[in-house]
Amino acid sequence: MRFLQSHFFRLFFLLAVLAPVFMVAPAHAQTIQVEGNQRVDSETIRSYFAGTTPAAINKGVKDLYATGLFSEVRIVHAGRGIVVHVAENKVINRVVFQGNSKIKAEQLTTAVQSKSRGPFSQTIVEADVQRIKDLYRRMGQAAAVVTYRTVDLPNGRIDVVFTIKEGDKTGVKDIVFIGNHAFSSGKLRDLMQTTEMNWLSFFKTSDVYDPDKIASDLELIRRFYLKNGYADFRVIGSDARYDSKKGGYIITITVEEGVQYRVAAVDIESHLPAISAASLRPFLRFGAGGIYNGDLVQKTTEALTKEIMRRGYAFSQVHPRGDRDPATRTVKVVFVIDQGPRVYVERIEIRGNTRTRDYVIRREFDIAEGDAYNKVLLDEGERRLNNLGFFKKVKITTEPGSESDRVIVVVTVQDKPTGSFSVSGGYSTMDGIIGQVAIQETNFMGRGEFVRLALSGGQYSKGITFSFTEPYFLGQRVAAGFDVYAKDTSVSPFTFYNNFMVGGTLRLGLPITDQITFQPRYSVYSSYISIPNSGYFPYNDCNYPILGLTPYNQANGQAVPGFPQATGPTATNPYGYSCLTNGEASLALKQAQGTYITSMPGFTLSYNSLDNNKDPTSGIHAQMAEDFAGAGGNEHYLRTTADFRYYQSLWEELNIVGLVHLQGGYLQSVGSGNSLRIIDNFVLGPTLVRGFAPAGIGPRDISGGMDAYGNPLGGTKYWGASLETQFPIWGVPKEVGLRGAVFADAGALWGYSGQTNFAGPNGTACFTCAIIPYDTFPYYTQGNTITVGASAPDIRTSVGVSLIWASPLGPIRFDFAKVITKAAYDQTQFFNFTGGTTF
Repeated sequence: MRFLQSHFFRLFFLLAVLAPVFMVAPAHAQTIQVEGNQRVDSETIRSYFAGTTPAAINKGVKDLYATGLFSEVRIVHAGRGIVVHVAENKVINRVVFQGNSKIKAEQLTTAVQSKSRGPFSQTIVEADVQRIKDLYRRMGQAAAVVTYRTVDLPNGRIDVVFTIKEGDKTGVKDIVFIGNHAFSSGKLRDLMQTTEMNWLSFFKTSDVYDPDKIASDLELIRRFYLKNGYADFRVIGSDARYDSKKGGYIITITVEEGVQYRVAAVDIESHLPAISAASLRPFLRFGAGGIYNGDLVQKTTEALTKEIMRRGYAFSQVHPRGDRDPATRTVKVVFVIDQGPRVYVERIEIRGNTRTRDYVIRREFDIAEGDAYNKVLLDEGERRLNNLGFFKKVKITTEPGSESDRVIVVVTVQDKPTGSFSVSGGYSTMDGIIGQVAIQETNFMGRGEFVRLALSGGQYSKGITFSFTEPYFLGQRVAAGFDVYAKDTSVSPFTFYNNFMVGGTLRLGLPITDQITFQPRYSVYSSYISIPNSGYFPYNDCNYPILGLTPYNQANGQAVPGFPQATGPTATNPYGYSCLTNGEASLALKQAQGTYITSMPGFTLSYNSLDNNKDPTSGIHAQMAEDFAGAGGNEHYLRTTADFRYYQSLWEELNIVGLVHLQGGYLQSVGSGNSLRIIDNFVLGPTLVRGFAPAGIGPRDISGGMDAYGNPLGGTKYWGASLETQFPIWGVPKEVGLRGAVFADAGALWGYSGQTNFAGPNGTACFTCAIIPYDTFPYYTQGNTITVGASAPDIRTSVGVSLIWASPLGPIRFDFAKVITKAAYDQTQFFNFTGGTTF
C-alpha cells in the first residue's frame, strides 16, 4: 500500500511539472511572426489571423489587402507556425491635378478615393482615373484623356499626379427617333430637356449626355403620347453611341405609337358596399367623346382616392382600367374601386439629403408613418417634390418592413443649389435704363423658405424690396409671407410728378383645390407726391415762377426784370407762350401733392389649369382681385380687377399656340365726402392695348396750352381683349428661347370722376393760395378749372407683331404695333419693350 502511494505521488508530481510544457506546445505550434512592416504594428497585423488553418490564413490575407495598407502579403510556413511577410504601401503626401480647367480641383478631389495622408494603392488610383473620366463624360467631355504618375519622396511618401487632357466638348450630336409617325422627330426633340449640339454649345450644358436625363426625357415623351390619346404607346428602347468621327453621342430612341383613342365612356365600378358609383361621379375630370388623356386619368384617380379615404376607407385602392377597342379606336375608361390589402407604412426613410431638412420632404406627402400604404398618394408626393425645384432627382422605393403587413417607404433625393445672385440690366420703354442686383434663396437654410433681397435702379426709379415666404405656415399647406419695400419714382416723359413710397404687405396663400387658390393680404404704405419745379422740369412754375424762364403778362407796359414776356395765341401757336406751355402739371395732380397713408386689405382668387406656367400651350389662368382702401389711413376706395387668359394649341406639330386675353377693372370711392385722387385711378397704356404709350389711353388734362402728354388723369373703368398667336422662329434653336407672335388688341379706359373745378377763396385754386412769391406783377396764371379730353369710353384697337425672348434675366417682349382706332388726345407708340414680367 505504501508502495502504491509513493508511486502515485511521484506520478502526480511528474504530471504537474510537465503540464505547462504540454499546454504551451500547441500555442508554439501556432506562432505567427511578422516581417517587413515599418509603420504598421506587428500585433495589429497578427490580429487579422484567427489561426493557422488554411481558411484562417486566406481570410487574414484578404483582410490585410482590403485595408489598402499593403502592396504585398506573403505567407511562409515555418515549423508549426507561419511568417507573414508584408510590403507596405507608401503614404500619399498629396494628390495633384494638372491640365484641368472645366472642372475645379476641389470637385476632382471629392470624386477620387486617393487622399492625402492615405495609403497609396495602384488599384485605387487606376479606379480613380476612370472616376475622373466619368466625371468629364457627365460634363460633356467624353474625349478627355486621364493618366497618372507618382513622384517618390523621402520617408516612404509619394505624390500622386493626375494629368488631364480635356479635349473638345463631346455632347449629343444627334437625337434620332425610329417608329414615330403621328409626331415628327422635331416635335419629340422639343419635348426633351436634352438638346443637340449647335452653335450655342459653347454656352449651354443641355446638350451633355446624361443617362438619368435621358430617362427623364423618355418619361416626358411617354406622358405626351398618353395625353394625346395614344394609350398603347411604349418606348421599345434607347441607345447611346459615341461617334468619334462626329465628335459626339448619337442617341437613338425607338418607339411604338399604336393608334389614337377617343373615350367611348367613363364609368366607376365600386366594390365598396357603402360607396355608390353615382356619389363619386362629380370627381370625374373628363367625359365621353374627347381624345383619351392620360393626365386627366391620373388626376381623376388621385381625386377619387382622396375622396374615398376621406369617407373612412383608408385601405381602398382605385385602379383605372382601359377597355380598348382597336377596331373603333375607342376606349372605355373604368375606375375600379377595391378594398386593398391591409398594409401599413412602418416608417418613411429620407436618404441622400445633405441640406434640405427631413420635415421639408415629409410634409409633401399626404401619407405618414402608421397610415395605410397608398401608392397613388406616394406618386403625388413624388411629383410635388420634383416641382419644388430643390432636388436634382427624386426616387421613391419600398422595402419590406418588420412584419408581413408593414412596408418601409424610402425617399431618395439629391440636393441641388437653390441660391442665386443676379445682376441684370436693360432698357424699358416706360422705366428707361434699368438695372437690378438680387440675392435669392428658394430653400433658405434647408427649410423650404423663400427669401429675396433686390436692389433696383433706373433712369426714372430706384428701390429696394425684401420678400419672405413660408410655404407651410403653422404646419399647414398654407403659404404665408411678407414684402417690405421702398421705391422712389421721379418724373419721366409720361408723368409730371415724383412719388416716394415705403410700405409692406402681409399675404397668405390658401389652396382650395389643386387649381383654385385664395390669397388674402393686407398692405399699408405711405406715398409722398411732389411736383418738381426747375429749369429742367418746370412743372409748377405757374405757382412758383422761375427767374429767366417763366413768362409774365405785361400790364401797363411794365416789364419785370429777369422774366420773359408772355405772348398771346397766334395761328401757328394757338396757345401762345405762357407758363402752361413748358409742361405745367395738372391742377388735379397738384391737389394730390403731400403724404397719404393707405391701409388696404384685399384678396385674389385665382384659377390655374396651365400645362406649364413658364411656357403654357394649353389651359386657363384666371384671377379676380379686390382691394379696399379705407381700413384706416387717408384713402377710401374699392378697387376690383379681373384677368383671364386661355391658351390652346392650334397646331401641336409646329408648336403654334393661341391665346385669348380678357381683362377689366372698376374703381369707386367709399364713404360720403371722399373723392378719388388722380394717382388712385387706372392709368393704362400698352398693357391694355399695344401701340399706345405708357399712360397713353383715356382721360387727360388738356387745359389751354398745357402739355397733355404728361398729364393723364386716368379712369375708373376699363376693359381689354386680345387675340394672339405664338409660334417658334424657324431656324433658331429652341434653347435660345425666341418665339414670335402676331396679335390684335382692343380696349377702353374711361370714367374720370375727380374734380374739374378747383376754385378757392380768391378765385384761385385753393391749394395754391398765398404761395405766389411774385404777386407784385401780373403773369399768366393756370386758372382754377381743368378741361378733360378723351373721356368717353371710345374703343381703341391695334394690330402688330412681337418677339418674345425667354432670356436668362427673365422674359422679355418686343412689341411692334399699329394703332387702328384711337380717341382724341391719346398718345401712341409704335415700339414697346417690356421685361421681367410673365407673357
